[in-house]
Amino acid sequence: MNDGPEMSSEHAFFAERGFGLTIGFGRRPAVLVVDMIQAFTDPHAMLGANLDAQIMATLILLASARARDLPVLFSTVSYDDADLRDAGIWALKQRGVMALRAGTPAVELDPRLQRLPGESWLVKKYASCFFGTDLTSRLLSQGVDTLLLAGCTTSGCIRASAVDALQTGLRPMVVRDCVGDRSQAAHDQSLFDLQAKYADVVSLGEACRYLEGLPRT
Repeated sequence: MNDGPEMSSEHAFFAERGFGLTIGFGRRPAVLVVDMIQAFTDPHAMLGANLDAQIMATLILLASARARDLPVLFSTVSYDDADLRDAGIWALKQRGVMALRAGTPAVELDPRLQRLPGESWLVKKYASCFFGTDLTSRLLSQGVDTLLLAGCTTSGCIRASAVDALQTGLRPMVVRDCVGDRSQAAHDQSLFDLQAKYADVVSLGEACRYLEGLPRT
């Protein structure tokens, strides 16, 4: 994140007002890779951006989690109805949802991120991975108290999922190196706001050291 004089001043202001405290990691984490699907990782697609660096970082995060047999979940967003009725009002706000048709390559996981047997695949309709899905029950049934977030976009589905994780009673950890956006400005501002109010924004190194310090299950 680019900490120029103005941003540094805002950090100081928020810190003085008691924002940006550290939630801290819990005892039982899961990794949630949000919408790393071809519609978003292909920079030539309507909704796409170059997320090559984030994908490489996410592979490292996944390797660390898998080495300890921790829960790993992937999400996609896709629509079945021909008239996009299952996209609701969101279809009125942005045309990009028309590219997210169920059964097309656009809504499939980027092939560089291979989902292993037993890893969850979550289909959603809106920004948050929690809204209208069974994600909460999936996590609670496995005793998860900490959610490591990777994926896209920082200002959209990552932010919405982090806020809902917090409201569910989980510890949201946004792994900075593993999240990306179409807009650098939106990315930076969202990380600032998440760290101030809703989540811990941590580096890939911090996340991996935490995972490596856990006992193997």
